Amino acid sequence: MHIGLIGGIGPAATIEYYRRLVELFKAEDLPLKLTIAHADVSVLAKNAPADRRDEQAEVFAGHLRQLKAAGCDVASITALTGHFCFDEVKALSPLPLMSAIEPIDFYCAQNGINRVGLLGSPPVLQTRLFRCLQQVEAIVPEEGLVGLGDTYMRVALSGECTDADRDILFAAGQGMIATQQADAILLAGTDLGLAFDGRDPGYPVIDALEIHVAAMAELVKNEQVALRSH
Repeated sequence: MHIGLIGGIGPAATIEYYRRLVELFKAEDLPLKLTIAHADVSVLAKNAPADRRDEQAEVFAGHLRQLKAAGCDVASITALTGHFCFDEVKALSPLPLMSAIEPIDFYCAQNGINRVGLLGSPPVLQTRLFRCLQQVEAIVPEEGLVGLGDTYMRVALSGECTDADRDILFAAGQGMIATQQADAILLAGTDLGLAFDGRDPGYPVIDALEIHVAAMAELVKNEQVALRSH
C-alpha cells in the first residue's frame, strides 16, 4: 500500500510524521511506501478560521491529484486543523481519504477515556475538534481560549516552542485536568510535539500524531494479512 500525505501544515509536524512512520514501520517489519505533497500552512491558517471549506478543499484536492499521480493508494491530511473541511475534501478526492480524527475516537473508547481536554489551533478549540469526536466528551479551557489558540499558531508557524509558550500550553492542560475533570489531554495539533516531546507535564497526554501513524501502520498490516490469506 502506497500512503500519500498532505504535509507541510506545518513543516515541523511533517518531519515528525516521517520520522515516526519510518521508525514504526521498521519496528513492525512493514514495507513503507510513502509520498508527501507539500501544502502551504499559511493558506490553511487563513482559510480554517474563516471556515472557507470549499476554498481549502480545492487546495487539498490539487495535492490529492498529485498523490494519485504518484501512485498512492490512500491519502490523509496531516493537520487536524485541516479536517475542518474533511467532508468537502472527501467529496473531491481521487483517493480514499483516511481521517486522523476517527482513530482518536476509537483510542479513547478502547482506553476508558470519557472526557478529554483539547490543545490545538483556534478552529480546533472553538469547535471542539469540529465536533467529530463521538465516543468521548471534548472540553476546552474555560478561560484564555484566544491566547491559547494564538500560542499554538505561533508555535506551528514558527516551528519553534519557547519556554514561555510551553508554560502556557502545559498550564492550560493542567487546568483542564484539575478543574474540569479531564481524564487526559489530547495534543490536537500535530505541532505540539515541539512543546511536549521528551517532557513530562505532570498529567496524561494523548498524542494525536502517534495515533494517526499507528492507524496507518495498522492499515498496511491488514493489507499484508489479506495478501497472505490469498
